[in-house]
Amino acid sequence: MAKKLFRAIALIIVPFLASILIRLLYLTNKKKFYILKTLGDEPIIFACWHGELLMLPYLYKKFRKTPHAKVLISSHFDGMLISKTIKYFRLGTIAGSTNRNATRVLIQGIKALRDGYDIGITPDGPKGPRYEVADGIIVMAQKTKCKIVLIGIKPTKFWQLNSWDKFIIPKPFGTLNYYSTEPLDISDLELEEAKNLIKERLKKNEA
Repeated sequence: MAKKLFRAIALIIVPFLASILIRLLYLTNKKKFYILKTLGDEPIIFACWHGELLMLPYLYKKFRKTPHAKVLISSHFDGMLISKTIKYFRLGTIAGSTNRNATRVLIQGIKALRDGYDIGITPDGPKGPRYEVADGIIVMAQKTKCKIVLIGIKPTKFWQLNSWDKFIIPKPFGTLNYYSTEPLDISDLELEEAKNLIKERLKKNEA
């Protein structure tokens, strides 16, 4: 009972405080954008490593003036916290992962893309291994013929958590460097070839 009460309170307080923290970190850092100027109107799959997820909402605003996206988030409690946090940035979510509840999540992701939503995904999330690309992003892209834009978010000053993903929290008064690739078309690639391409491009500073 105490655990349920704690979680209920946390789901109200933590996302609100986290959204304020994200805004403060963004406002107190310089920003440099090495990204595409336009993407067109077609739905896109945006992907970044799980450890760089925190400051992603502000980069999405550079691509879309009106947010129209759903982010794949773990159905665990920490995923629920993230889900409620990003709602403050007008982003929707799909609960689950491409490792757990994979079929349901993939069906929802494919439907969202076909309905015109962009999709945000961490290819190594929600539980790793770090820097390893799961199959889900490939399946969604190839089933819908949607292109993938890979994102890198590199702060010059940051704290790094001792978690599986080495989660990065920018410190104030540094610089946030945002990177994106051109849209990648993987429709004709084999599964392992596509996964290796995404992994190699994401591990570069330019994403």
